[in-house]
Amino acid sequence: MKLFSPTISKLVRLRYASIEDWMNNPFTAQREILQDLVTHGQHTAFGRKYNLKNLFTIKEFKEYVPIHEYEDIKPWIQKLMNGEQNQLWDSPVNWFAKSSGTTSDKSKFIPVTEESLEDCHYQAGKDVLTLYYQFNPESNLLTGKGLVIGGSHQVNQLNEEIFFGDLSAVLMQNMPMWGHWIRTPELSIALLDEWETKIETLAQSTIVENVTSISGVPTWAQILLKRILEITGKKNIQEVWPNLELYMHGGVSFLPYKENFKKLLGNNIHFMEMYNASEGFFAAQETPDTDGMLLFLNHGIFYEFMPISEYGKPDPKTIGLNKVEIGKHYASVISTNSGLWRYLVGDTIQFTSLQPFRIKVTGRLKHFINAFGEEIIVENSDAAIAMASEKTGAVVNDYTAAPVYFSEQENGAHEWLIEFEKEPHNMDQFIYELDSSLKNLNSDYEAKRHKNIALRMPVVHSLKKGVFSKWLKQKGKLGGQHKVPRLSNDRKFIEELFLLRNAIYSNQY
Repeated sequence: MKLFSPTISKLVRLRYASIEDWMNNPFTAQREILQDLVTHGQHTAFGRKYNLKNLFTIKEFKEYVPIHEYEDIKPWIQKLMNGEQNQLWDSPVNWFAKSSGTTSDKSKFIPVTEESLEDCHYQAGKDVLTLYYQFNPESNLLTGKGLVIGGSHQVNQLNEEIFFGDLSAVLMQNMPMWGHWIRTPELSIALLDEWETKIETLAQSTIVENVTSISGVPTWAQILLKRILEITGKKNIQEVWPNLELYMHGGVSFLPYKENFKKLLGNNIHFMEMYNASEGFFAAQETPDTDGMLLFLNHGIFYEFMPISEYGKPDPKTIGLNKVEIGKHYASVISTNSGLWRYLVGDTIQFTSLQPFRIKVTGRLKHFINAFGEEIIVENSDAAIAMASEKTGAVVNDYTAAPVYFSEQENGAHEWLIEFEKEPHNMDQFIYELDSSLKNLNSDYEAKRHKNIALRMPVVHSLKKGVFSKWLKQKGKLGGQHKVPRLSNDRKFIEELFLLRNAIYSNQY
C-alpha cells in the first residue's frame, strides 16, 4: 500500500474539499441543482406541460409542478420505453432500472440517464470511498477487491436501443473499466439469474480472492457469509479474508443484524451505511459511529420533504432544507437528473443533524401498522426487536408483523412471524421485552396497550429457518435488493406466510 498511499491521499484531499464545499453551502448547492434540472427539463414533453421554462424560483416550481407517484409519471415512462425520447429529460434515455425493493407484483421502471449515472450514482460511489479514506487514512481498501452482493445482473432488451435490468445490472453494464478492476465476482457469475445457484457459485469463487470490503443487503450477505464459513470450516470471515476491513450495508435497518455480523465477520471490521436506490444515491455515513448518513446535496437531486401528516391530502405541502427539524418524520420528494419531477420516493426519513444535514431511513410510507391508532413504524419495530434480542440472548434473521383485528372473544393485537438465528432463552420474556420496548418507543402504542384497552400482548410465532426465503422465491423476489416487508397494515403477507409455513411443516412443500 505504501506505493499507492501518496496518490490516494492526494485524491482524497482534493475530492474531500469539494464535498466540504457543498456540506458548508447546502442551500446554494441545492438551488444550483434545481436550476440545472429545470434547464434540462424545460423543452421536454413534461417541461412544456408544466411550463418549466418560466419557473424561476423554488416557490414557483412547487406551485406549478404537482407531486408525482409512480402511476402519475408512468405514461411518460411508457413512451420512453417505446422509444419516444424527450419526454422527461432532454438527453437520450436508453436504460431503465427495474425496481426491486418491494414484494409488490408490480414492477417500476425508473429512467437512468447518462447524467444520473455520472453525476449521481458513480460520483456518489467515489465520494463514499473518499469519506472512508478521510477517516481511515491508513486503509488498505484498494489493495484488494470489493465483494458486491447485488441482485440479478441480467439485462433485458426491449428493442435495439432500450434496455432494462435491476440497478446493479445497469450500473455494471455502464461502469468505467476501473470499477471492474476493484470488484468481484467476475461478470459471468454476476450474470447468474437463479439466486440459490448464484450464492453457491459466489461462495466457491470468492474464497480465493483478496476481499477487502463487502457490500450488500444484510439478509443476503448473511446467507452468503454463512455458506462460506461452512465451506472453509473457519470461525469467522476474517479468517477467510485476513485483509477484510469494511462492510457497507443498506436497504434495511442494520440494527437487528449488527451483533450477528460482528460474530460472522470478526474483529476490527468497519461498518458503513449507504442509502442508494433505483431513483438515486441519496446518502452515506461519513464518520464512524455517527447517527445518520450525510445527505448528498450536489449529486443531481433536488430535495423536498413532506411531513407525514400531509401524505394523502389533495395538495400536500413540502418544506425545504431550511425548515426541516431533527427527529420529525418526513417523506422524501425528489427531482432528479434522470427525469423524475417532484417524485415521492416512498421512504420515510428523520434528520439526525442539521450541520451538516444527516438523515436516517425510518421506514416506508406504506409499511406501518396503524389498525388501532398505534402508528407503529419500522424504526420502532427494528429497535424493539433489537432490545428484546439483547435482553434474551436471541439473534433475529428476519421478521414481519401485521394486525390481528377485534373479534367477539378478544380485542386486537399485533402478530409477529420471526425467523431466529438463535432462539431466545425464554420466549415469554422475549415477548414481554418486545412489548415493553414498543411501549417505551411509541406513546400511541403504549396508550392502546394500557389495560389491554385496544391491544393485548403481541402474538409471536417462531419460524423455521428458510421460510422467508422460500416465500420470496415463490413471489419471484429471491435475492439482491429484495427484502421482507417488516410491517403491514393488512394481513395479506402474513396469511401467505402462514399458508407456506403450514405446507412446509406438513411436508407438502
